[in-house]
Amino acid sequence: MCWMCDHPDATREDYLAMMRDMINAYGWAIEGVERDGDHPPWAYTAGLAEHGRPELVATGMSLPRAACLLNEMAAHLLHAPAPRPGQQIQLTGGPLLEIVRVVEPTAHLTVAVDLCGPRIRALQLVHADARGQWPWDRWYRGVRGGQPVLGPRAPEDQRRLIA
Repeated sequence: MCWMCDHPDATREDYLAMMRDMINAYGWAIEGVERDGDHPPWAYTAGLAEHGRPELVATGMSLPRAACLLNEMAAHLLHAPAPRPGQQIQLTGGPLLEIVRVVEPTAHLTVAVDLCGPRIRALQLVHADARGQWPWDRWYRGVRGGQPVLGPRAPEDQRRLIA
């Protein structure tokens, strides 16, 4: 159940204050959006922009799995350069990722915008399915509703696997 559902008398400002507390404690917070009919779940970070970093987004992945992925990548991002669109990252015990620049973060990351302002940047962690197919591949088989990709794929000459 969501925080607002657990706190029916709370306001949006109360929720944002709770998220600010999480950002102050950990450096970022995760906002999850539950599945809605045929629309798949998705999650994103809020607070990385305060460290001069892009926010991160994962779509078409269960919220617990997305939170683990985002937390792992956000922790790394605070101490390393941001990955570039087109970079592919093979996670140990996890999916193969490809980085995609989110074209319009303000349309998708409303809590991050409320907390960090409208000039945020964002990268999507697009993941291959269990057979190594991408959402732009014909034979991709992800979750119900697919994996919406929030920006264009990098040109082929900019794609590369990093270890």
